[in-house]
Amino acid sequence: MTPTISIKGELHTFLSPKVMGIINTTPDSFFSLSRTSESTSITERVERMIEVGVDYFDVGGYSSRPGASDISADEEYSRLAPALDIIRKLSPETPVSIDTFRASVARKCIEEWGVEIINDIAGGTLDPEMWETVAEHKVAYILMHLRGTPATMQQFTDYKDVVAEVLSDLAFKIASLRQLGVADIIVDPGFGFAKTVDQNFRLLSSLRVFRETECPVLAGLSRKSMIWKTLGSSPEEALNGTTALNMAALMNGADILRVHDVAEARECVTLYDKLNP
Repeated sequence: MTPTISIKGELHTFLSPKVMGIINTTPDSFFSLSRTSESTSITERVERMIEVGVDYFDVGGYSSRPGASDISADEEYSRLAPALDIIRKLSPETPVSIDTFRASVARKCIEEWGVEIINDIAGGTLDPEMWETVAEHKVAYILMHLRGTPATMQQFTDYKDVVAEVLSDLAFKIASLRQLGVADIIVDPGFGFAKTVDQNFRLLSSLRVFRETECPVLAGLSRKSMIWKTLGSSPEEALNGTTALNMAALMNGADILRVHDVAEARECVTLYDKLNP
């Protein structure tokens, strides 16, 4: 069965996978070339993504890499607002996701900018008001798996069976979200978040099992350390590896690719569709 979600009353099907373009408004994102805090650079990045066929924007103002600076909710929102203004002016019809674990930031972005999707790396564990906020505003929700916090997550990689445990955690949370009235859920196994390199590859090879949730599956592999640590390179040199693993994700059931490099991901989807008419 092909999963679907509703975004602002419009049904989104995943007969062909979608591409979600990352807009980082942080000064300390792990991939330095994705940092876009000035209006000119944000505008250029958004325009390039529109030109090559982005399906969704994902805007983040809080870096979740280990060692990143903690900032207040007000500072996080102040980083997000200029990018949201630019996106709404340049492409008002393209759904926007906000990458935040804070309910107050999510609420303000929904109410001020009509944001359609909340991308919560913590899956509701870092802010008890997040799920109620999503339910109240009837927006789509990306439920990601995480143990601990971005600062402590790599201390929590002691799984007996990483695939079974991540799937079980997500399934339990989906049931709780459904009870609250959250209808439109996307699942993300959380590559790089409280997982070792080997565990990340195990999740990727078994990605199709997450289709059992009957939710669209998002793969966020773009330039992550599982790629550049394996290849002995760096985030800046990890585009080719990202493309290789994006195709693997699609072949294993991913419905959405969350990426820094939209053109290359769009080509990946086009070739995948040709293989799977």
